[in-house]
This record gives sequence, structure tokens and C-alpha cells, in this order.
Amino acid sequence: MDYYKFLPKTNCHKCSPNTCMAFALALLKGEVKIEDCPPLLDLKYKKNYESLKEMLGDEEGQKKELRIDINKDLCDGCGICVTVCPVNARYCPPTLSGKSPDYPPEKHQLFEVKNGKCELLNLKHCRRLESEGRERECRVCETYCPREAIKIDYQ
Repeated sequence: MDYYKFLPKTNCHKCSPNTCMAFALALLKGEVKIEDCPPLLDLKYKKNYESLKEMLGDEEGQKKELRIDINKDLCDGCGICVTVCPVNARYCPPTLSGKSPDYPPEKHQLFEVKNGKCELLNLKHCRRLESEGRERECRVCETYCPREAIKIDYQ
């Protein structure tokens, strides 16, 4: 959203992501450069262009990978991340009523509580990555973690 604030918000379809929101996400992930947005090169948006340049700095255009970090000091092993994850709900309906998944963790499970702490099992199953070219803005695990131990970011 920080990048989106400085975009023209015209959805002019002159860039490859086609919408300003999609362009902001592509900027975040390092898939495009600011210059790939033709309206931003207009004098009318000069301040916005300069602000984005300053925000991105040397990292502009560098590919970034999705990361889900779990702060082990904050995590108390409550398991809420396991039960609220939409991927678990899709493949194991009992999680919708608060139960832990009853299928092998390697199947599609993202999180598992082991030794009283949450562990990320396999990032590739995350909804944010599930379909090529159609990334979802899912933050359910991060949003519902009562201890704010889960952080989603691009590095």
C-alpha cells in the first residue's frame, strides 16, 4: 500500500500488470521498475516518482522472494495459524471447527505446532503462491496470530 499511494491510480493499462494495485505489488516483489509506469514519467507525477525512487533505493528491480517469518520468542504454540489457514480448510474441513489437520503434514499443510512452537512446513503451499501469475494477498495467518509472531514480507 505504501507504493500504491504514490502511483497515479488511473489503471491506464499502459504497464504490464495493467492496474496500479498490481503494479505496486510488482514493485514490491522487484518484478518491475518505476519507469515501467508511463504516467509516472509525466511532469504531473514528478513528486510521486521521486518519492518512489527514494523508497525503493538500490533495491529497485531486484527480484524478491516471499518469506513467512515466525518469531519463536513471541509464539506460544496456540495453533491458531494452523486452524485459520485457508489451505488447511480446503484440504481438511475439520480445521474449520478448530481441529488440527488430520492428513500428513507434507500434503498441503503450511504450519504445524511442534514442541510448543509454530513451524512453517512448506511455503510452496501458501495461497500467496498457489497459482502462477495470480498471486493472492492472503494474510490470514499473520492477521489472526494473537501474539503477532507471524510476519509476511518479501526479501
